[in-house]
Amino acid sequence: PCFRLLCSLLLPALFLSGILCIFLVVLLWGVRLWIQRKRRLSSAGRDGKRPLLVAFFHPYCNAGGGGERVLWCAIRTLQKKYRNVTCIVYTGDRDATGEEIVEGAFRRFNIKLIHPVKFVFLKKRFLVEASLYPHFTLLGQSLGSVLLGWEALLKCVPDIYIDSMGYAFTIPLFKYLGGCRVGCYVHYPTISTDMLSVVRNQDTRFNNAAFITSSPFFSKFKLVYYYFFAFMYGLVGSCSDVVMVNSSWTLNHILSLWRAGSCTSVVYPPCDVQTFLDIPLEVEKSTSEYSIVSVSQFRPEKDHPLQIRAFAKLLKEKRVGQQPSLKLILIGGCRNQQDEERVNKLKCLCEELGVSDDVIFRINIPFEELKRHLAEATIGLHTMWNEHFGIGVVECMAAGTVILAHNSGGPKLDIVIPHEGYVTGFLAEDEDSYAETMAYIFSLPPEKRLEIRENARRSVHRFSDQHFEETFLLSVEPLFK
Repeated sequence: PCFRLLCSLLLPALFLSGILCIFLVVLLWGVRLWIQRKRRLSSAGRDGKRPLLVAFFHPYCNAGGGGERVLWCAIRTLQKKYRNVTCIVYTGDRDATGEEIVEGAFRRFNIKLIHPVKFVFLKKRFLVEASLYPHFTLLGQSLGSVLLGWEALLKCVPDIYIDSMGYAFTIPLFKYLGGCRVGCYVHYPTISTDMLSVVRNQDTRFNNAAFITSSPFFSKFKLVYYYFFAFMYGLVGSCSDVVMVNSSWTLNHILSLWRAGSCTSVVYPPCDVQTFLDIPLEVEKSTSEYSIVSVSQFRPEKDHPLQIRAFAKLLKEKRVGQQPSLKLILIGGCRNQQDEERVNKLKCLCEELGVSDDVIFRINIPFEELKRHLAEATIGLHTMWNEHFGIGVVECMAAGTVILAHNSGGPKLDIVIPHEGYVTGFLAEDEDSYAETMAYIFSLPPEKRLEIRENARRSVHRFSDQHFEETFLLSVEPLFK
């Protein structure tokens, strides 16, 4: 009787599931045909030929960060190489016109486009805001990106689709429903094997709260959630025809998660090195004060508290009466109230450690003032753990500071590495090693520091705009065949 009951329930369920699957396949095929018809009906150019539409998915294209510099350099590169190409940018920046966005790119990055760009303005960008998902943020933002991508696809169907901001879950949408050739530029994997190990080892970090690390149940639940998300992330990422990553660190994680080695390559982001190389480099003159400069946004992952604690330790261990005096200058951008609150907490930490008079905060300063601080600095400081690349590190090296970065991620694998066998900078991991290395750098003769600065400057040419253009074109070539 139990077997009969099971069969009587199972067979109809299987039949219904089969019907639903067939219906879903037919529905998706119908949607694909409808979208393809929309693309075929799009207008032709003046010569009667339809231009090749290359679309970049970049919802925050007016943000002015390193990711946006990659976007505008990529568009300019394609415009130089291909004549019959129209570049499209899917963006949610509806508070600015297309002309204002292009003008902003020129003002911030000195990038002048050769031809006009078409902007497709999206209304549902709020669906990818982290604040909308206080819990299960990764999953919420990824599902939100699918809905945002659907809006983009309905508004304009391109021939080639490039996700330039890390929304991998949109890739299958454009490939299988839009019928596009698809590529992506990965600045930072949405989830990494390092994130899995942090949860597995119950380490407290800015993205792994103490209440989770202290509970075996919550830690195991979060680990299962992360493994599920990593599996889904790997599935959608492997749909890409071309994968570009910004560093060796990102490459290792993407190869592990996406398993698409045959179409994956490293394309270093274009850094505005020439602007900083214009700063004159000479032997330091005797001075009564040396400065240590940090350049990074005031975000939790940048770990400014480590900089302040290491600096306080350096001052504490300095011999009484030793000259010259030292200053730590923290330069960065504040995006919102949370960033401002973070700066206030850092100021409180300075008071607590007794270094308030020796730490200077410079927030949202003009570019010329940034250049002046870097030109006068002896050490460029960077403390983010597993920084995916580190444009700020490159800029400090190009400006002529002796760089001291975290012994992980992009700085360790790609940037602060020997150039033609010569030292280009230093790496550290914790409060003690940062303080010790800063003391060592200051103990070096000025001529030795100049030698390191010159080596660093020579090494950063591989991060120039020209090098980016060459490697980018080589990587995307399969999309244009």
